[in-house]
Amino acid sequence: MFILSRLDSVPPESFQNQIRELVIHNVGDLSNVAITADNPLYPLYQYGVGMEVHQYLQALDGTRGLAVALTLALDAEAPDQLLGFALSLPAEDDEQACSLAFLAVRDSHRRQGIARALLGDLQARHACVELNAFANQVPWFEAMGMQVVAASGPQVLMSSTGLASGALIGRLDIAPIYQTAEVMQIHTYLLNQQGEDAMIEAEQMRDERLDELTVQAQECVRQRKTVH
Repeated sequence: MFILSRLDSVPPESFQNQIRELVIHNVGDLSNVAITADNPLYPLYQYGVGMEVHQYLQALDGTRGLAVALTLALDAEAPDQLLGFALSLPAEDDEQACSLAFLAVRDSHRRQGIARALLGDLQARHACVELNAFANQVPWFEAMGMQVVAASGPQVLMSSTGLASGALIGRLDIAPIYQTAEVMQIHTYLLNQQGEDAMIEAEQMRDERLDELTVQAQECVRQRKTVH
């Protein structure tokens, strides 16, 4: 059993650590480049996406100029144990709209309705929930009542209304994260460990996968629009 808890301030360090752990373990699904575990760049994105989520969590203090909402799924019998979380970005100009930025559930607690409940909580509070999903994730979100809107690069834009909200949603500029000294140190370490040729190949592998996902996203949308 689990319970949902909405936070309107920066979560305690223990929950931040558990969220970071969840992100690191699920970075392939959460990263917008869908980095795979066999890619030598994987550790770099584990840090980068982890830092992105961390910065969103810090924005819950209201001092960063970003609207952020966080819902935690906790073990009902041990409420200090995180089972999953949903991090969303409420629209600045429309309280009925929001964007789901991150959704993750522990591997050990999949297929127990946790992700469904986290998304359902958002849908109950906002008339229009938007999100970006990879083509292979689209059927699950469709089963949750989300509808395909359009292709968006390697992902598919979906919403609970079937339309883009057009609302103003503030997001982090993540480019500076990948220019930090920490990321440069990770890159240097990987370069020394893997060699320059392997790193160039890793970047090519990442880019080729993005190209494949972009085609899949377009095909996914085409199929839906043809059917409907």
